[in-house]
Amino acid sequence: MTKPDVVVTGMGATTPLGGDVASTWDAMLAGRSGVSKLTQGWAEQLPVRIAAQLAVEPSEKLDRIRLRRLDRTEAMALIAAAEAWADAGLAGTGLGPERLGVVVGSGIGGAITMLDQDDILERYGPRKVSPHTVPMLMPNGPAAFVGLEYGARAGVHAPTSACATGNEAIAWGLDMIRAGRADVVIAGGVEAVVHPLPIAGFASMRAMSTRNDDPEKASRPWDKGRDGFVMGEGSGILILERADHAAARGARVYARLAGAGMTSDGFDIVQPHPEAEGGGRAMLAALRDGDIAGADIMHVNCHATSTPVGDMAEVAGIKRIIGDHPVLTATKSMTGHLLGAAGAVESIATILAIRESVIPPTINLDDPDDALNLDVAANKARQLDISAALNNSFGFGGHNVVLLFTKT
Repeated sequence: MTKPDVVVTGMGATTPLGGDVASTWDAMLAGRSGVSKLTQGWAEQLPVRIAAQLAVEPSEKLDRIRLRRLDRTEAMALIAAAEAWADAGLAGTGLGPERLGVVVGSGIGGAITMLDQDDILERYGPRKVSPHTVPMLMPNGPAAFVGLEYGARAGVHAPTSACATGNEAIAWGLDMIRAGRADVVIAGGVEAVVHPLPIAGFASMRAMSTRNDDPEKASRPWDKGRDGFVMGEGSGILILERADHAAARGARVYARLAGAGMTSDGFDIVQPHPEAEGGGRAMLAALRDGDIAGADIMHVNCHATSTPVGDMAEVAGIKRIIGDHPVLTATKSMTGHLLGAAGAVESIATILAIRESVIPPTINLDDPDDALNLDVAANKARQLDISAALNNSFGFGGHNVVLLFTKT
Protein backbone atom coordinates (compact mmCIF):
# COMPACT_ATOMS: atom_id res chain seq x y z
CA MET A 1 0.00 0.00 0.00
CA THR A 2 1.31 3.45 -0.89
CA LYS A 3 2.17 5.54 2.16
CA PRO A 4 0.53 8.99 2.21
CA ASP A 5 2.87 11.96 2.22
CA VAL A 6 3.07 13.76 5.57
CA VAL A 7 4.06 17.42 5.80
CA VAL A 8 4.77 19.99 8.50
CA THR A 9 2.33 22.90 8.44
CA GLY A 10 2.93 24.52 11.83
CA MET A 11 5.65 24.93 14.44
CA GLY A 12 5.82 26.27 17.98
CA ALA A 13 8.52 26.52 20.63
CA THR A 14 9.61 28.01 23.90
CA THR A 15 13.31 27.58 24.58
CA PRO A 16 16.34 29.07 26.36
CA LEU A 17 16.90 31.15 23.22
CA GLY A 18 13.42 32.62 22.80
CA GLY A 19 9.75 32.42 23.62
CA ASP A 20 8.73 31.35 20.13
CA VAL A 21 10.10 29.83 16.94
CA ALA A 22 11.18 33.11 15.33
CA SER A 23 13.24 34.35 18.27
CA THR A 24 14.75 30.91 18.86
CA TRP A 25 15.77 30.63 15.20
CA ASP A 26 17.20 34.15 15.10
CA ALA A 27 19.33 33.39 18.17
CA MET A 28 20.54 30.14 16.63
CA LEU A 29 21.63 31.82 13.43
CA ALA A 30 23.42 34.48 15.46
CA GLY A 31 25.23 31.82 17.46
CA ARG A 32 23.94 32.98 20.85
CA SER A 33 24.11 30.78 23.92
CA GLY A 34 21.12 30.28 26.19
CA VAL A 35 23.24 28.96 29.06
CA SER A 36 23.67 31.07 32.20
CA LYS A 37 24.52 30.79 35.87
CA LEU A 38 21.85 29.51 38.23
CA THR A 39 21.11 32.31 40.67
CA GLN A 40 18.61 30.40 42.83
CA GLY A 41 19.68 29.87 46.42
CA TRP A 42 19.34 26.10 46.12
CA ALA A 43 22.08 26.02 43.49
CA GLU A 44 24.83 27.36 45.74
CA GLN A 45 25.95 23.97 47.06
CA LEU A 46 25.62 22.04 43.79
CA PRO A 47 28.69 20.93 41.83
CA VAL A 48 26.94 22.21 38.66
CA ARG A 49 25.57 25.74 38.89
CA ILE A 50 24.69 26.47 35.25
CA ALA A 51 21.72 25.61 33.04
CA ALA A 52 19.85 26.74 29.94
CA GLN A 53 16.63 28.17 31.37
CA LEU A 54 13.64 29.50 29.43
CA ALA A 55 14.08 32.90 27.85
CA VAL A 56 10.41 33.72 28.46
CA GLU A 57 8.64 32.48 31.57
CA PRO A 58 5.24 30.71 31.17
CA SER A 59 3.72 33.39 33.41
CA GLU A 60 4.18 35.84 30.54
CA LYS A 61 1.96 33.69 28.32
CA LEU A 62 -0.57 32.05 30.68
CA ASP A 63 -2.57 33.56 33.54
CA ARG A 64 -1.70 32.88 37.17
CA ILE A 65 -4.86 30.95 38.00
CA ARG A 66 -4.33 28.51 35.14
CA LEU A 67 -0.67 28.06 35.97
CA ARG A 68 -1.54 26.94 39.51
CA ARG A 69 -3.12 23.81 38.00
CA LEU A 70 -0.29 23.03 35.58
CA ASP A 71 3.16 21.57 35.99
CA ARG A 72 5.83 23.60 34.23
CA THR A 73 6.03 20.93 31.50
CA GLU A 74 2.30 21.17 30.86
CA ALA A 75 2.38 24.95 30.66
CA MET A 76 5.30 24.90 28.23
CA ALA A 77 3.65 22.28 26.01
CA LEU A 78 0.46 24.35 25.85
CA ILE A 79 2.42 27.48 24.93
CA ALA A 80 4.33 25.75 22.12
CA ALA A 81 1.20 23.98 20.88
CA ALA A 82 -0.75 27.25 20.74
CA GLU A 83 1.92 28.80 18.54
CA ALA A 84 2.05 25.75 16.27
CA TRP A 85 -1.75 25.56 15.97
CA ALA A 86 -2.00 29.26 15.05
CA ASP A 87 0.96 28.94 12.69
CA ALA A 88 -0.78 26.11 10.84
CA GLY A 89 -3.98 28.15 10.49
CA LEU A 90 -6.17 25.27 11.63
CA ALA A 91 -8.74 27.26 13.60
CA GLY A 92 -12.06 27.37 11.80
CA THR A 93 -11.06 24.86 9.12
CA GLY A 94 -13.70 22.33 10.12
CA LEU A 95 -11.18 19.68 11.16
CA GLY A 96 -13.19 17.02 12.96
CA PRO A 97 -11.90 16.08 16.43
CA GLU A 98 -11.99 12.39 15.47
CA ARG A 99 -9.30 13.17 12.86
CA LEU A 100 -7.00 15.05 15.24
CA GLY A 101 -4.33 13.28 17.29
CA VAL A 102 -1.73 14.33 19.83
CA VAL A 103 1.66 12.82 20.62
CA VAL A 104 3.62 14.87 23.15
CA GLY A 105 6.27 13.23 25.31
CA SER A 106 8.56 14.11 28.20
CA GLY A 107 11.64 12.25 29.30
CA ILE A 108 11.04 12.75 33.02
CA GLY A 109 7.56 14.28 33.38
CA GLY A 110 6.28 16.46 36.21
CA ALA A 111 9.31 16.04 38.47
CA ILE A 112 9.20 19.59 39.80
CA THR A 113 5.61 19.12 40.96
CA MET A 114 6.43 15.80 42.62
CA LEU A 115 9.46 17.16 44.45
CA ASP A 116 7.78 20.41 45.50
CA GLN A 117 4.64 18.67 46.73
CA ASP A 118 6.74 16.16 48.66
CA ASP A 119 8.43 19.09 50.40
CA ILE A 120 4.97 20.44 51.30
CA LEU A 121 3.86 17.02 52.56
CA GLU A 122 6.88 16.65 54.82
CA ARG A 123 6.75 20.21 56.11
CA TYR A 124 3.01 20.85 56.51
CA GLY A 125 1.28 17.48 56.31
CA PRO A 126 -1.10 15.82 53.80
CA ARG A 127 -3.88 18.39 53.99
CA LYS A 128 -1.66 21.00 52.35
CA VAL A 129 -0.85 18.87 49.30
CA SER A 130 -2.48 20.32 46.17
CA PRO A 131 -5.53 18.45 44.83
CA HIS A 132 -4.01 19.02 41.37
CA THR A 133 -0.84 17.09 42.23
CA VAL A 134 -1.54 13.88 40.29
CA PRO A 135 -2.65 15.52 37.01
CA MET A 136 0.37 17.80 37.31
CA LEU A 137 3.00 15.13 37.90
CA MET A 138 1.79 12.36 35.59
CA PRO A 139 4.10 11.99 32.58
CA ASN A 140 1.18 12.02 30.12
CA GLY A 141 0.03 15.36 31.52
CA PRO A 142 1.47 17.56 28.74
CA ALA A 143 -0.10 15.40 26.04
CA ALA A 144 -3.40 15.21 27.90
CA PHE A 145 -3.69 18.96 28.41
CA VAL A 146 -2.82 19.66 24.76
CA GLY A 147 -5.40 17.07 23.69
CA LEU A 148 -8.04 18.69 25.87
CA GLU A 149 -7.17 22.16 24.60
CA TYR A 150 -7.92 21.19 21.00
CA GLY A 151 -10.49 18.45 21.57
CA ALA A 152 -8.37 15.70 20.01
CA ARG A 153 -10.21 12.36 19.74
CA ALA A 154 -8.08 10.32 17.34
CA GLY A 155 -5.75 9.39 20.19
CA VAL A 156 -3.53 11.15 22.70
CA HIS A 157 -0.17 9.51 23.35
CA ALA A 158 2.85 10.26 25.55
CA PRO A 159 6.07 8.38 24.68
CA THR A 160 8.87 8.43 27.21
CA SER A 161 12.26 7.47 25.79
CA ALA A 162 14.69 9.78 27.59
CA CYS A 163 16.52 12.14 25.24
CA ALA A 164 14.95 10.54 22.15
CA THR A 165 11.41 11.38 23.31
CA GLY A 166 10.77 14.45 21.12
CA ASN A 167 11.80 12.64 17.95
CA GLU A 168 9.88 9.52 18.94
CA ALA A 169 6.70 11.56 19.45
CA ILE A 170 7.06 12.96 15.93
CA ALA A 171 7.69 9.48 14.54
CA TRP A 172 4.54 8.22 16.27
CA GLY A 173 2.61 11.11 14.73
CA LEU A 174 3.89 10.09 11.31
CA ASP A 175 2.70 6.54 11.94
CA MET A 176 -0.74 7.74 13.08
CA ILE A 177 -1.32 9.61 9.83
CA ARG A 178 0.06 6.83 7.65
CA ALA A 179 -2.17 4.31 9.43
CA GLY A 180 -5.23 6.42 8.64
CA ARG A 181 -5.98 7.18 12.29
CA ALA A 182 -5.68 10.96 11.89
CA ASP A 183 -5.36 13.71 9.30
CA VAL A 184 -3.54 16.07 11.66
CA VAL A 185 -1.30 15.32 14.64
CA ILE A 186 0.13 17.76 17.20
CA ALA A 187 3.50 16.20 17.98
CA GLY A 188 6.59 17.10 19.96
CA GLY A 189 8.34 17.09 23.30
CA VAL A 190 8.77 19.05 26.51
CA GLU A 191 11.04 19.03 29.55
CA ALA A 192 11.40 21.11 32.71
CA VAL A 193 13.66 19.64 35.39
CA VAL A 194 16.01 22.48 36.28
CA HIS A 195 15.87 21.50 39.94
CA PRO A 196 18.51 20.48 42.49
CA LEU A 197 17.75 16.74 42.54
CA PRO A 198 17.99 16.04 38.78
CA ILE A 199 21.04 18.28 38.51
CA ALA A 200 22.71 16.56 41.46
CA GLY A 201 21.88 13.16 39.99
CA PHE A 202 23.32 13.92 36.57
CA ALA A 203 26.34 15.58 38.20
CA SER A 204 26.99 12.46 40.29
CA MET A 205 27.19 10.52 37.02
CA ARG A 206 29.78 13.04 35.82
CA ALA A 207 27.62 13.60 32.76
CA MET A 208 27.40 17.39 33.06
CA SER A 209 29.80 20.23 32.36
CA THR A 210 31.27 21.93 35.41
CA ARG A 211 32.30 25.15 33.64
CA ASN A 212 30.43 27.14 36.27
CA ASP A 213 32.48 30.29 35.69
CA ASP A 214 32.02 30.31 31.91
CA PRO A 215 28.46 29.11 31.23
CA GLU A 216 28.15 30.31 27.64
CA LYS A 217 31.22 28.23 26.72
CA ALA A 218 30.17 25.11 28.64
CA SER A 219 28.24 23.28 25.91
CA ARG A 220 30.87 22.47 23.27
CA PRO A 221 30.04 19.43 21.14
CA TRP A 222 33.01 17.75 19.39
CA ASP A 223 35.51 20.10 21.01
CA LYS A 224 38.51 18.53 22.75
CA GLY A 225 37.66 20.56 25.85
CA ARG A 226 34.10 19.19 26.21
CA ASP A 227 33.33 17.89 29.69
CA GLY A 228 29.63 17.02 29.61
CA PHE A 229 26.23 18.35 28.66
CA VAL A 230 24.40 21.39 30.01
CA MET A 231 20.85 20.82 31.22
CA GLY A 232 18.17 22.88 29.50
CA GLU A 233 14.40 23.21 29.49
CA GLY A 234 11.94 23.90 26.71
CA SER A 235 9.28 22.62 24.37
CA GLY A 236 8.95 22.12 20.63
CA ILE A 237 5.75 21.22 18.78
CA LEU A 238 5.08 20.39 15.12
CA ILE A 239 1.78 20.19 13.30
CA LEU A 240 1.97 17.10 11.10
CA GLU A 241 -0.63 16.84 8.37
CA ARG A 242 -1.53 14.49 5.55
CA ALA A 243 -0.25 16.26 2.45
CA ASP A 244 -3.48 16.10 0.46
CA HIS A 245 -5.41 17.41 3.48
CA ALA A 246 -3.01 20.35 3.75
CA ALA A 247 -3.26 21.04 0.01
CA ALA A 248 -7.06 20.99 0.10
CA ARG A 249 -7.15 23.81 2.63
CA GLY A 250 -4.32 25.77 1.00
CA ALA A 251 -1.96 25.41 3.95
CA ARG A 252 1.61 26.66 3.89
CA VAL A 253 4.02 23.71 4.04
CA TYR A 254 7.44 23.96 5.69
CA ALA A 255 8.83 20.57 4.74
CA ARG A 256 7.96 16.94 4.21
CA LEU A 257 8.47 14.41 7.00
CA ALA A 258 9.67 11.71 4.63
CA GLY A 259 10.67 8.99 7.05
CA ALA A 260 11.61 7.83 10.51
CA GLY A 261 13.85 5.14 11.92
CA MET A 262 13.61 3.74 15.46
CA THR A 263 15.98 1.19 16.99
CA SER A 264 17.45 0.22 20.35
CA ASP A 265 21.05 -0.52 21.30
CA GLY A 266 20.65 -3.42 23.72
CA PHE A 267 24.02 -2.28 25.07
CA ASP A 268 23.98 -0.14 28.23
CA ILE A 269 21.56 1.91 30.32
CA VAL A 270 23.48 5.18 29.85
CA GLN A 271 26.42 4.65 27.48
CA PRO A 272 25.78 4.66 23.72
CA HIS A 273 27.27 1.91 21.61
CA PRO A 274 30.83 3.16 20.89
CA GLU A 275 30.33 2.77 17.13
CA ALA A 276 26.69 3.94 17.18
CA GLU A 277 25.54 0.53 15.99
CA GLY A 278 21.94 1.17 16.97
CA GLY A 279 22.05 4.82 15.95
CA GLY A 280 23.44 3.81 12.56
CA ARG A 281 20.62 1.33 12.06
CA ALA A 282 18.12 4.08 12.90
CA MET A 283 19.67 6.35 10.27
CA LEU A 284 19.51 3.55 7.73
CA ALA A 285 15.90 2.79 8.64
CA ALA A 286 14.92 6.45 8.17
CA LEU A 287 16.57 6.51 4.74
CA ARG A 288 14.79 3.32 3.69
CA ASP A 289 11.48 4.56 5.05
CA GLY A 290 11.78 7.72 2.98
CA ASP A 291 13.29 5.96 -0.05
CA ILE A 292 16.27 8.32 0.07
CA ALA A 293 19.92 7.38 -0.51
CA GLY A 294 22.60 8.39 1.97
CA ALA A 295 24.28 10.32 -0.83
CA ASP A 296 21.23 12.63 -0.94
CA ILE A 297 21.54 13.70 2.70
CA MET A 298 23.13 17.13 2.73
CA HIS A 299 22.78 18.05 6.40
CA VAL A 300 22.55 16.31 9.77
CA ASN A 301 21.36 18.02 12.95
CA CYS A 302 23.29 15.80 15.35
CA HIS A 303 22.38 14.59 18.81
CA ALA A 304 25.89 15.69 19.92
CA THR A 305 25.41 16.60 23.56
CA SER A 306 29.02 17.59 24.42
CA THR A 307 29.89 14.33 26.15
CA PRO A 308 33.27 12.68 25.52
CA VAL A 309 31.94 9.29 24.31
CA GLY A 310 28.57 10.11 22.74
CA ASP A 311 29.72 12.83 20.36
CA MET A 312 32.27 10.71 18.53
CA ALA A 313 30.15 7.55 18.52
CA GLU A 314 27.53 9.44 16.52
CA VAL A 315 30.17 10.70 14.10
CA ALA A 316 31.29 7.11 13.51
CA GLY A 317 27.71 6.12 12.71
CA ILE A 318 27.25 9.02 10.28
CA LYS A 319 30.46 8.14 8.44
CA ARG A 320 29.42 4.51 8.15
CA ILE A 321 25.81 5.00 7.07
CA ILE A 322 25.69 8.40 5.34
CA GLY A 323 29.28 9.13 4.33
CA ASP A 324 31.59 12.09 4.78
CA HIS A 325 29.71 14.62 2.63
CA PRO A 326 26.90 16.10 4.80
CA VAL A 327 27.38 19.32 6.76
CA LEU A 328 26.81 18.71 10.46
CA THR A 329 25.69 20.95 13.27
CA ALA A 330 24.91 20.59 16.97
CA THR A 331 22.40 23.17 18.18
CA LYS A 332 22.74 21.90 21.75
CA SER A 333 25.85 24.07 21.82
CA MET A 334 23.38 26.97 22.13
CA THR A 335 20.23 25.52 23.71
CA GLY A 336 21.87 23.12 26.10
CA HIS A 337 20.37 19.64 26.28
CA LEU A 338 16.57 19.89 26.41
CA LEU A 339 16.24 16.17 27.20
CA GLY A 340 12.75 15.05 26.14
CA ALA A 341 12.23 18.27 24.16
CA ALA A 342 15.57 18.13 22.35
CA GLY A 343 14.49 16.20 19.26
CA ALA A 344 11.42 18.36 18.69
CA VAL A 345 13.27 21.68 18.95
CA GLU A 346 16.06 20.29 16.77
CA SER A 347 13.47 19.14 14.23
CA ILE A 348 12.33 22.75 14.00
CA ALA A 349 15.94 23.81 13.39
CA THR A 350 16.33 21.11 10.72
CA ILE A 351 13.11 22.12 8.96
CA LEU A 352 14.08 25.79 8.93
CA ALA A 353 17.56 24.91 7.67
CA ILE A 354 15.90 23.23 4.69
CA ARG A 355 13.35 25.99 4.14
CA GLU A 356 15.79 28.90 4.45
CA SER A 357 18.90 27.22 3.03
CA VAL A 358 21.03 28.01 6.07
CA ILE A 359 22.52 25.77 8.74
CA PRO A 360 22.79 27.17 12.28
CA PRO A 361 26.27 26.97 13.78
CA THR A 362 27.88 24.76 16.36
CA ILE A 363 29.34 27.32 18.73
CA ASN A 364 32.32 26.77 21.03
CA LEU A 365 33.99 24.41 18.56
CA ASP A 366 37.44 25.90 19.01
CA ASP A 367 39.63 22.77 19.02
CA PRO A 368 37.84 19.94 17.16
CA ASP A 369 38.36 16.35 18.25
CA ASP A 370 40.92 14.67 15.98
CA ALA A 371 38.37 11.98 15.07
CA LEU A 372 35.77 14.47 13.86
CA ASN A 373 37.11 14.97 10.30
CA LEU A 374 33.65 15.82 8.91
CA ASP A 375 32.35 19.15 7.65
CA VAL A 376 30.76 21.13 10.50
CA ALA A 377 29.12 24.54 10.42
CA ALA A 378 31.50 25.70 13.14
CA ASN A 379 30.93 28.97 14.99
CA LYS A 380 28.97 30.67 12.21
CA ALA A 381 25.92 29.84 10.12
CA ARG A 382 26.48 28.18 6.77
CA GLN A 383 24.49 28.90 3.60
CA LEU A 384 23.53 25.66 1.83
CA ASP A 385 20.69 24.61 -0.46
CA ILE A 386 19.38 21.49 1.30
CA SER A 387 17.05 18.96 -0.31
CA ALA A 388 17.16 16.33 2.46
CA ALA A 389 18.37 16.32 6.07
CA LEU A 390 18.40 14.06 9.12
CA ASN A 391 17.70 14.89 12.74
CA ASN A 392 19.28 12.41 15.18
CA SER A 393 18.18 11.74 18.77
CA PHE A 394 19.61 9.09 21.08
CA GLY A 395 18.54 8.51 24.69
CA PHE A 396 19.52 6.74 27.91
CA GLY A 397 18.38 3.14 27.67
CA GLY A 398 19.65 2.87 24.12
CA HIS A 399 16.71 4.58 22.39
CA ASN A 400 17.54 5.78 18.89
CA VAL A 401 15.17 7.83 16.71
CA VAL A 402 16.15 9.48 13.43
CA LEU A 403 13.83 11.69 11.38
CA LEU A 404 14.19 12.43 7.68
CA PHE A 405 12.95 15.79 6.36
CA THR A 406 12.93 16.86 2.73
CA LYS A 407 11.90 19.83 0.64
CA THR A 408 8.41 19.64 -0.76
